[in-house]
Amino acid sequence: MKLTIGLGNPGRAYADSRHNAGFTVVKALAKKYKAVLKKDFAISSLSAKIKIAGQNIVLSVPLTFMNLSALAVKPLVKKYKIGLNDLLVVCDDLDLEFGRLKIRASGASAGHRGVQSIIDSLKKEDFARLRIGIGRPTHKDLETADYVLSPFTKKEKEGLREIIERAAECCESWVTRGVTETMNAFNKRSEG
Repeated sequence: MKLTIGLGNPGRAYADSRHNAGFTVVKALAKKYKAVLKKDFAISSLSAKIKIAGQNIVLSVPLTFMNLSALAVKPLVKKYKIGLNDLLVVCDDLDLEFGRLKIRASGASAGHRGVQSIIDSLKKEDFARLRIGIGRPTHKDLETADYVLSPFTKKEKEGLREIIERAAECCESWVTRGVTETMNAFNKRSEG
């Protein structure tokens, strides 16, 4: 069993925000596999089970706020007896240009508070994470917190569907080919 968790903030007010890129990818995977994310009150998350290439996968989006992601992640890991090598966390990343994907096997949080909460709770950094580039704000007056909670621009939305589809493919590749091959395939900068 593997667990893919998309980070974000619950509620309609945050639904289209940059910070909810992880939610969007997991929801796209659920839709692709015709699964319904259902509320699991005991774990503060929406979850669904799917199969990718014959492997059982739990998809989940926490119903906690981003900075408290571990309140959902740790119980999910425990409930499904997930080893850290079978955990993939999908999140946004300010330090990657818009649309760039980067998957890695482990590492520090790089300042992402949702990822840091998971590291603090599990007391380990040894889980895969797929980061989706949202870029940094171009306006100097715009605070980072306001930027990540703001919706994508009209221009960004034009390419967003393709980015989400590619991120979903990256998640599938992680299941079928493992993290190293997936890194080689998806971490390249796009041409042009």
